[in-house]
Amino acid sequence: MRAIVVGTVLGVLLACTAWVPVAVCTAVAADAAGLYAQCAGCHGEDGGKAALGVARPVKGQTADALYGKLKGYADGSYGGSKKAVMAGIAKKLSDGDMRALAAHMASF
Repeated sequence: MRAIVVGTVLGVLLACTAWVPVAVCTAVAADAAGLYAQCAGCHGEDGGKAALGVARPVKGQTADALYGKLKGYADGSYGGSKKAVMAGIAKKLSDGDMRALAAHMASF
């Protein structure tokens, strides 16, 4: 069941660049913006803030790079001395959420 949900979310995300109605793309973007709301306190509204004064700002990074970092935080393979903060957040995100969030942050 999870694979179907993830596949559906990924399909919608990929289709948003092609032919899916604007309403669907807008809904996905709104969900990602909603997810990012919890990130803005540390990363800034536009992703330009160095979280905890040490992290590289998310602004200017690619969706692939951001997705890889979120996956790494979730599985413990990425992060510095303060990675516990991000690990706790990333572990709660689905793969689809991570992809949508990464795409949203890459748009800054």
